Amino acid sequence: MTASRKAFLTGGSRGIGAAIARELARRGFEVWAPGRTELDLSRPDSVQRFVAAHADAKVDVLINNAGVNILKALPDLDSGTWGEMLQINLSAPLALIQWAAPSMRRQKWGRILNLSSILGLLAKEKRAGYSMTKAAIMSLTRTAAVELGPDGVLVNALCPGYVATEMTTKNNSPEAIKLIVDTIPLRRLADPAELATVAGFLCSEENTYLTGQSIVVDGGFMCQ
Repeated sequence: MTASRKAFLTGGSRGIGAAIARELARRGFEVWAPGRTELDLSRPDSVQRFVAAHADAKVDVLINNAGVNILKALPDLDSGTWGEMLQINLSAPLALIQWAAPSMRRQKWGRILNLSSILGLLAKEKRAGYSMTKAAIMSLTRTAAVELGPDGVLVNALCPGYVATEMTTKNNSPEAIKLIVDTIPLRRLADPAELATVAGFLCSEENTYLTGQSIVVDGGFMCQ
């Protein structure tokens, strides 16, 4: 790998994000993963200040990993909850792509990876807000791939299935998780490291022609 590639990662402190940070570091990337005090994705003003403060930063790889899934049925999906999910899951990634893409285009090389979800491709009760934002991030991925491709920037989305993370245990009871596992052909949840391995390839120089795709890693769940 070319020396000193810098990867910028949101949500890198735990779960899939922490696993991706470790995988990128193993591959020789310099990983930049700001904490919430530096970059609060839930606040547009924080995102704007961060982008302005780092306007001249050079980023080779951008991973929009951070996300929030607040469970509410459609009648209860209030504007505050919807606004929070829209900001963190979609508006902030868009702003970071707009920030990072110019330097990638100038150097004629870059990788952008947006974390989506199988819930952007299928439906489950109380996940309307999450599913809408994750479907939209896949659409953003395709458009960015078309616009940035001529300058050597590859853009993809990663769509995890059920992963052994805090979000999964928070939003599903142990009984629900057992039922989910029974419907996964591999009969287990994914380990975050398994998602990170795929992410590492998509963000690397090994990936030379895969762009505009939404890569599902779900243990075969959506094959049924």
